[in-house]
Amino acid sequence: MRTNRRDMMIGGGAFALLFASGTGVARAVARDPFAAVDPQMIEDLRLLPPPVAATDATLAAYRRRPGRRPAHPLPLSPAAALPLTTVAVPGQPGQPVVKTVQFDGAPGRRGRGAIVWMHGGGYIAGAASIPVALKEAAQAHGWLVVSVDYRLAPEARADASLADTYAALRWVHRQAAALGVDPARIAVGGSSAGGGHAAMLALAARDRGEVPLAYQVLIYPMLDDRTGSSRPARAGTGDFVWTAAANRYGWSALLGVPAGSDAVPTRTVPGRRNDVAGLPPAFIGVGTLDIFLDEDIAYAGRLAAAGVPVDLAVVPGSFHAFDTIAPSARASRAFTARWIAGLTAALA
Repeated sequence: MRTNRRDMMIGGGAFALLFASGTGVARAVARDPFAAVDPQMIEDLRLLPPPVAATDATLAAYRRRPGRRPAHPLPLSPAAALPLTTVAVPGQPGQPVVKTVQFDGAPGRRGRGAIVWMHGGGYIAGAASIPVALKEAAQAHGWLVVSVDYRLAPEARADASLADTYAALRWVHRQAAALGVDPARIAVGGSSAGGGHAAMLALAARDRGEVPLAYQVLIYPMLDDRTGSSRPARAGTGDFVWTAAANRYGWSALLGVPAGSDAVPTRTVPGRRNDVAGLPPAFIGVGTLDIFLDEDIAYAGRLAAAGVPVDLAVVPGSFHAFDTIAPSARASRAFTARWIAGLTAALA
């Protein structure tokens, strides 16, 4: 089951989209469901396959499916063909070894930056990968990028996936001299559920006091289990790609209790944390049509109120995973350039 779901990635067509309940296309009969979407993204959005309802049975039955090429893809970057290396790193005490996929932008360079990256997939799917834009930046600046193949829910709960991501971060820090990494120039990042994992990891690193972080990149991060469960999503959000039903399912699978319920371990969920002082500077980006809009803005506000520098990018007319589904849109390209620039400045 876990192996099959490793092939389901948001934005790639296979994992897009599992969850039919609550989609704009299903609800909107008398209105144009794409009226609020950035016009440069509509054609790509229309190419997405119709969603299917998510249940334990459909998840167990999912198999590898071909990815979806955008209607207007970006020109092929030479970085896309650059090789990745699979490296197993020690797990935390009592935990299994952790598979990582790595890209070394400048083997042998000393004193460079590194970023530990977490993939998306709603906490229940996906596999370690590295965005092409991040590979390009790593090659340009000599960074080491370590993408974590963390254990997936529901077989593994939040404590297990955090153990995996923390093990990878700790490995980079402890092996910094051998890797040529400056231990003061380590960042964490990810998109969607990966952004949620990056936020959890940043909190854990601060709480444990072992690994200082220079920056966190949170791309439309999945931060709060209450969205779409005990708190309705804002009208006009969550109509595409990731819905309220999807959010309830993903969070419930990760936590092992119903999303939004009183049984949720609140310290596990970044959106429920108010003790955010002392976290590293952050980039947080989200589209105005994304179900995560309010929770991401709220988290950015809490960080700023606690004295943590935040670059908040709210992209008009953009849905969840817009930058991978419609990468050539002007807003997508500007969004990617913005978070890469922030990461570059942090690791300079």
